[in-house]
This record gives sequence, C-alpha cells and structure tokens, in this order.
Amino acid sequence: MATLSDARRLVVKIGSALLVDKAKGTLRRDWLLSLAEDVARIKARGTDVILVSSGSIALGRGVLGLPLTVLPLEQSQAAAAVGQIRLARAYEEVLDPHGLTTAQVLVTLEDSTDRRRYLNSRATMETLIGFGVIPIVNENDTVATDEIRYGDNDRLAAQVAATVGADQLILLSDVDGFYSANPHIDPTAEFFPVIDVITPEIEAMAGDAGSGLSKGGMKTKLMAAKTATASGCAMAITEGSRLHPLKGLEDGARATWFTPQLDPHTARKRWILAMKPQGALTIDDGAARALQRGTSLLPPGIVAVTGAFGRGDPVTIKDAAGRDLGMGLTRYTAVEARAIKGHNSAEIEEILGYPGRAVVIHRDDMAI
Repeated sequence: MATLSDARRLVVKIGSALLVDKAKGTLRRDWLLSLAEDVARIKARGTDVILVSSGSIALGRGVLGLPLTVLPLEQSQAAAAVGQIRLARAYEEVLDPHGLTTAQVLVTLEDSTDRRRYLNSRATMETLIGFGVIPIVNENDTVATDEIRYGDNDRLAAQVAATVGADQLILLSDVDGFYSANPHIDPTAEFFPVIDVITPEIEAMAGDAGSGLSKGGMKTKLMAAKTATASGCAMAITEGSRLHPLKGLEDGARATWFTPQLDPHTARKRWILAMKPQGALTIDDGAARALQRGTSLLPPGIVAVTGAFGRGDPVTIKDAAGRDLGMGLTRYTAVEARAIKGHNSAEIEEILGYPGRAVVIHRDDMAI
C-alpha cells in the first residue's frame, strides 16, 4: 500500500468546504496555515507538490453578498472572478513565510482534451515545478461554460495528476474513505482501507446522486480514482477538516488507498504507443543513439518529415533505414518541422519568424 512519505510528486485536492467557512464566506485561516506547514515539510524532503484548490466561488460569494443558493451561471462566474484573486493571495501569504513560491494555474476541460493545450499545460507546470514553485490549480470558473467544465475538482485533480506524472493524489474530503454505504445513515457500512481494482460491485456502492458524504460525491471520487490509477498514480481519500491534514495522514489517519497497476512513466508510455500516428519523423543515426539514451528529439537530428500533423499530434519516429523506433507527441506542426529539420535550435526563431521550443519531441512525450 502507498504511503504519503513515499511520494515523489504529490497532487493534493482541497475542497471548498475545508477552505472556506460557508456561513461567513471567509477563509478558515488556521486550517490553511496548518496545511501550509504540512506542504512545506513535504516539499523540504524533495517531493514536488501541486495543489488543486476549490474556494474561489465560495470566497467571491461572501464578498458580493450573494445568497447560499445555487447561483445563475453569470453570478457564479462573477463570484469566481472576485474570489480567485483572494484565493491566490491567501496561498501566497501562507506559503511565502516557508520560502515557497506559488503560481496560479487556471484550466478548463478543453485544456486536457485538446492535445495542443494539454502539451502546453504540461510544459508550463513542468517548468514551474522545475523552478521549485508550487502550482495552485483551479478550474477557470470565470470563463468555463457547462460544455467545457470538469464540474468537480476530484476529476480535475486526477487529470492534473495524470498530466504531471504524479505518483500520488490525495483527496482531502469530508469523508475518511470509501464505504459500502453512507456510514452516517447505515451503521453496518463496510470501510475499505485499500481498493486494488474498481469492480462493478464497488461502483454500485457509490450510487448515483447527491454530494459530500452522500452517494454522488463518492461517485466522482471513483471516477477520479479510475483516471489516476490508469495513469500510474495511487490515490487516497481521507477526511481533511482537521488541522494538519497531511501530517494526520502520514501519522495513520483513516483513509482509502486506490492502487495503481503501473508506475506513471510506464503508464504514459503505453498511452502514447496506443495512439494512431498522424505522420512520421525520420532521424539520423546520431539522434537514434541519443534517443536510446533517453534524450529529447532536437531539430538537427531530423532528416525527413512525412504526413500533415498538427502540434500535439502523435507521430512515428523512424531511423535512417526506415525502421520504427517509437512514437511521440510533436511540439511542432508538419510545416514547421519541415522548415527547421537539420537546423540548430538557435536558428528556429530566424527560420519561423517567432520563438519556438528547443525540442521537437520531449523525452517525457516519447515512447521508444
């Protein structure tokens, strides 16, 4: 079973009810300060940390004096716009004293379903993490309409975990794990400390409707678990309202852990290899040897480009003899790749007329 102390890259999902006092529409600052201490301790031991946080609409609702009822879309988006700046500032204020820099990352469902946007999101977050920054991710409620929304931050957190190759995802919730039924209603409900496979029977226990401790809230968590574990990420559901919720989990607080079947690296490679190629890049012998050593593909190593692919599309990588070496997600279109093939990365801006990325296919987006 996974434990939090083993995490190399950790995503933590924070629900609005944990962060904001619903009745007052104000931050639970003591709780947030305790979470910041947990994050700082985990970061200090070398673990990358990404926070997926709700709370912008709840904070904005309080500032604007909106009722505690379901809001029309335009009022929700207005509340999000007001609350988001306060949410970002709150995280900055509690993490800065620990020497930690934060960044606000707003996403929509389109950013994960469109490969070009997906690659851009991944590259941005990888760069932030490389600088030691803690990304604070939230759905862009200010602009997202129903058809481009995740709709819940459990699934958003799972997608973020898959995007950044996290090995652990923690859902801080109002329930301490997965039960066969709602334990507040059914005292005989069975608690599951570990779930290795999400079977139809497990799914049936999650039910169809409701929120929080009720059935619907658990259904979205199972959907998140499916996404996370398929990408090689272990996921835990644990009760998060206590102070120092991550330390509590490390100290043995009750939780349900969902077991991944693969590590994140292997899962990502399998995902790439399952795609249908939209074209091919033929590379020279030197580049082929470099890829076998685990490097990215640079423009100088490309000798030929075939197909009509777009940025983010999967392409086959071939050696000089025409043999398939693997697959990768290209950061350039076919037209751009043809223009820069064989050239040094420093020449890209002069050739294309605008700055480009140094690599054509990053090693993390490649399966050899």
